[in-house]
Amino acid sequence: MSTPDATRGRFAKTADRIGELQDARAADLAERVRRFVLPQGDERVLDSGTGAGALALALAPFVREVVGVDVVPEMLEQARRRAEAFPNVTFVEGDATKLPFEPGSFDLACSIRTLHHIARPELAVAELARVTRPGGHVFVVDQIAPVDPLVALELNRFERTRDPSHTRTLADNDLRHLFEANGLMLERSEFARERRELDAYLDLAGCEGEQREQAKALAPSDGTAEIGWYLLRKPGI
Repeated sequence: MSTPDATRGRFAKTADRIGELQDARAADLAERVRRFVLPQGDERVLDSGTGAGALALALAPFVREVVGVDVVPEMLEQARRRAEAFPNVTFVEGDATKLPFEPGSFDLACSIRTLHHIARPELAVAELARVTRPGGHVFVVDQIAPVDPLVALELNRFERTRDPSHTRTLADNDLRHLFEANGLMLERSEFARERRELDAYLDLAGCEGEQREQAKALAPSDGTAEIGWYLLRKPGI
């Protein structure tokens, strides 16, 4: 199965579960995003790989407009359902590596927990930079791979077994190189360990049967993942 098909298949099957988890975490995410991004209130924002709209809805009360983009219609359905109370949020179907927007269309372009589902994340980061106006910001959140390449290999083997849409978890240095290659300047970053209950994490991906047993055998022993938050600025003209 190709990566786009794997992504659509996995998220179509688990859209309801993802939406329910999003609802449970919504208030915490909104507060953390507000504190980290520090929106001014007049931004036009892009949420690339929006899924069920978690980040788009977290930012909506603090900005002028949010546009969410995703390749999975079932996820967009979940997002639109949750956005009924937010008239400044719209969702469109589209590819994070080929965004349907003109250069400089947004004040803030975002991607949260999306890059590890994309076979060529450098294209997704380049698109975030392209659609951001000079002087605007790019905001990225994703799981971080361990520095040790063997440990990173084991992590990615587990994640791909759990979820066929997973491509590769990038290390902090890999992400920073992608940002630098697109002329983005790091303003701040944060890292945190996220504890995951294994069965619930497997359920979230719809991982069942023999595949589930294989994933359990490969699961990291400490039951945690490192999550990196990055806020970057695109230099002005």
